[in-house]
Amino acid sequence: MSTEALRLSIRAINISPSATMAIDARAKAMAAAGVNVVNFGAGEPDFDTPEHIKAAAVEALRRGQTKYTPVAGTERLRQAIADKLQKDNNLSYPASGIVVSCGAKHSLYNAIQVLCQEGDEVILPVPYWVSYLEQIKLAGAVPVPVATGSTFKLTPGRLERACSDRTRLVIINSPNNPSGTVYTGEELAALAGTIVDRGLAAISDEIYEKLVYDGREHVSLAALGAAIKERTVTINGLSKAYAMTGWRIGYAAAPPAVARAMVDLQGHSTSNPTSIAQAAAVAALEGTQEPTRQMVAAFAQRRDLMLERLNAIGGLSCHVPGGAFYLFVSVESFFGKTFGGQVIACAGDLAEILLEEGRVAVVPGEAFGDPGCIRLSYATSADLIGEGVKRMAALLAKVV
Repeated sequence: MSTEALRLSIRAINISPSATMAIDARAKAMAAAGVNVVNFGAGEPDFDTPEHIKAAAVEALRRGQTKYTPVAGTERLRQAIADKLQKDNNLSYPASGIVVSCGAKHSLYNAIQVLCQEGDEVILPVPYWVSYLEQIKLAGAVPVPVATGSTFKLTPGRLERACSDRTRLVIINSPNNPSGTVYTGEELAALAGTIVDRGLAAISDEIYEKLVYDGREHVSLAALGAAIKERTVTINGLSKAYAMTGWRIGYAAAPPAVARAMVDLQGHSTSNPTSIAQAAAVAALEGTQEPTRQMVAAFAQRRDLMLERLNAIGGLSCHVPGGAFYLFVSVESFFGKTFGGQVIACAGDLAEILLEEGRVAVVPGEAFGDPGCIRLSYATSADLIGEGVKRMAALLAKVV
């Protein structure tokens, strides 16, 4: 067979691998080979899925709920999501406006595919989650990264200046990955006004909504009035709030035409998410929320511990995150210095040294559009946080 027949498409060639997945996989491979690595790269809770959720999956198996479901998800799960959105987010959607997919990442992919034309521009506040950039490119659209300064928040002024006659979409992620930034209701309302005035569409990625600290309140963009709601696709899922990363259940709430288009697209790709995981998702949404509250309390304590230990290391700078489970740490003071004769030119260089020499896995900020920072996840135990930061301090002390 001619290899010419198997040439890769330009679309495939232009995809960059996920930096977060790559770092996590590399750390796990080193650990499997017997290397003692502290992994701060993982973007998933280290807690187990609550027992009542697992029990619902077992019961679904026993009842033979192992067949195809409607492409958009079972009626029961879509109604449970609609009820949750009304109760938690003050958002009213019929079950037909809910599309359940194979994780929130899949929901985002579907939304960007159906909203963007070739050449459309998409506003992407920096720092941004790694997959936004690639998903925009896969849709034939053009990502427009927008600097957000020390607050890590998009403002109406920055949004206005970034817009052109080709701007179609803006993506808002609150709480934010990687910075942990949480937008206030007032800040979102100001952005909503600009989005509506400009005639843009919006994707509001709210996957970390339950993970907020210090009395902060999560606000849904689409809840700020009818005008912004009809322009917004809200993305959420079960992975972070219920420690269900491997179950792969995400969802979108969207205006009718957008929801129908997402269903049609999904119908020709994955079809329905796993039927058993959907039954478990119903139990997660309708059952006790106490495990989530306990997990959030633990994350808050770990955040404070990691902040305290990192702030004791000279040269590092980090704002206090209001949500998610990451610290986005400025490491620019180390640029131009050396470790063992190797010059540190960027966050990627420092991340490589931390992994190979310090046995600590972090994600370099280049993946998030900010090469001056590294991301550390505190979704791990207090003991590992202490050990990992101790290793970082020992290594950074040798940078000259």
